[in-house]
Amino acid sequence: MREPVWGPVHADIVDLLADHPEDVPAVVDHLTKLQDLLVRMPPLERSCPLADFNRLYLTITSRVLEGLYDDYFADPVFLSRLDVEFAARYFDAMRLWTESSPTTPRAWSCLFQRMRGPDARPLPSAAAGVNAHINFDLPFALVTTFDHLESEPVDGTEQHRDYLKINDIFADKIPSLRRGYLERWQLLLDMLNGDIDDWYQGELVEYTRDVAWRNAQKIWRCRHDPQARDGERTRLDDNAAALGRLLLSPLGAFLQ
Repeated sequence: MREPVWGPVHADIVDLLADHPEDVPAVVDHLTKLQDLLVRMPPLERSCPLADFNRLYLTITSRVLEGLYDDYFADPVFLSRLDVEFAARYFDAMRLWTESSPTTPRAWSCLFQRMRGPDARPLPSAAAGVNAHINFDLPFALVTTFDHLESEPVDGTEQHRDYLKINDIFADKIPSLRRGYLERWQLLLDMLNGDIDDWYQGELVEYTRDVAWRNAQKIWRCRHDPQARDGERTRLDDNAAALGRLLLSPLGAFLQ
C-alpha cells in the first residue's frame, strides 16, 4: 500500500488545502496552520524542507498584512489581490502533488521530492521554495491580478511602486530569516563576512522580483494566445526547475 504523500498529517493537509483563502488574513491563517502540520512530518529530528520555505513565506506574508493594516501601500486592493493569487499557486502546487498529478509544476516538484530526503538542509530548501514561488508562480499571479482588476503591469504606477515595496520587506526580514537556517559553523562565517551576505541576498531578491515583473509583462502581451502563454509557462517552469535542482544539490548548498 502506497504511503500517504504527507505521512501522518496527510489527512489534515488535504483538509486544509480543500479551502481556498479569499483574503490576506486567511492566507496568513492557512500558512500558520500548514506550518504547524509540516513540522510534524517525519523525520522529526531534522527540519522538513517545505516547512523551511513555509516559515519564510509566513514571515513575509505576515509583514505584508501588517503593511495593509498600517496603510503602507498606496493601492491595498492590488496588493491584497496579488497576495491571494500568489498564495493560491503555492497551495495549488501542493494539491497537485498530493494527487500525484503529472501537471504538478516541475519548479515545485524538485522541492516536494526532497520531503523525506535525509540530506535536505534548511537554507537550500527555503531558497528552492523562493525560487519556485517567485520565478514561476509570481509572473502568473501578477497577470491574473491585473486581469481581475482590469489594469495592466506598467512601470512607475502606484501598483508597481507597491510591488517594489515588498523588496523592502524582504530586505528587512532577510538577515534574521537567513541566520535562522544556518548551522553553527555557518554562523561563524556569516559573522566574519559582516553585512555582505545580507546585502547580496537582498540584491538577489530585488533582481529576481524584477525579472518576475518583466516576465509578467511578457505574458500579459500574449495572454489571449493560449499557445504562446503555454509556451511561457513551460519556459518559466523549466528554468525554475533547473535552478531549484541546482539550489538543492551539494554544490548549491555549498555556495549558499
